[in-house]
Amino acid sequence: MQIFPHNRTRSIALSIAAVALTAISAFCQLPSSTWTELTPAKMPSARSGSVMVYDPVSQKTVLFGGYNGSTWVNDTWTFNGTKWKHIKTAVAPPARAAAGATFDAKLQQVVLFGGFNGQYLNDTWFWNGATSTWTQAVPTHQPKAVTLPMLFPDPLTGSADIFGGYDGRFYQSTSYRWVNGDWHKLHPKQSPSARAAAVFGTDPVLKRTVMFGGLADVNPVNTWTYDGRTWTQQAPPTQPNQRLNVGTVYDPRFGGIVTFGGFDGIDDNQTWLWTGTTWTQLSPQQAPPPREQMGMVFDQLHQQTVVFGGLDDNSLLNDTWILQTQ
Repeated sequence: MQIFPHNRTRSIALSIAAVALTAISAFCQLPSSTWTELTPAKMPSARSGSVMVYDPVSQKTVLFGGYNGSTWVNDTWTFNGTKWKHIKTAVAPPARAAAGATFDAKLQQVVLFGGFNGQYLNDTWFWNGATSTWTQAVPTHQPKAVTLPMLFPDPLTGSADIFGGYDGRFYQSTSYRWVNGDWHKLHPKQSPSARAAAVFGTDPVLKRTVMFGGLADVNPVNTWTYDGRTWTQQAPPTQPNQRLNVGTVYDPRFGGIVTFGGFDGIDDNQTWLWTGTTWTQLSPQQAPPPREQMGMVFDQLHQQTVVFGGLDDNSLLNDTWILQTQ
């Protein structure tokens, strides 16, 4: 099944994962850490391209959809730090993979947008963690139907922001924000070149979103930060090689954005840390196997990074890992 542009044939998904970190940053000693693979009695099926978001309202991780090797799925699961639970809902978004999702702090719900299920999608859905229900939004304005858009909390307001994606013909460079029941197109003075499937994450302490790499027609091997008003290209002395479908979270234990894995010609398990000005490659004592298109979140309640599933070459995964500091 061909889903990626440039004749790249793969099952799609959001990239996700994490790693044990023992390294020196430019300013301080990072804590040592331990990766542990969990073996819960019940787990979601092997898949790639699911969305996975930590919901602070329910204090659980929510996982939706993905591609299981033969079809797109639309099941919903929650993870409480040790156990997975299948949530049967009366209403659910249509099956898909490679959508974007983030927690909207103003709405106090998870926002899901876009993806691919044989066609490119631009519908918007909310997950209410207090009631464990999905609700479809009916906005007046909508971004283009795309796969692999970047959704992240706005660094100033906490609202859901969208950047980019791929519409089947072109990469996008437009930005939107969810405000008062509608998508509002943003007009930053400066913006990254069009792309999809980039490394992205918001640092709530520095109030900056970082973006790097991804799929694009124009060279995407560059680092940009967003302050809620405009994008600024950075010039770090070192940065990762080109990659996409990477797992990314803000992890307060390491004081920055931690990325893991992704596709850089092969599926790998490199770990990098963005501290606001610098990329540092880390050398964990142990890491999950290489992968892309996985789910990765930081579980605020249990103070651990959670990784689930993804794709290692042509093998779909359904393993669960947690990263804890010592």
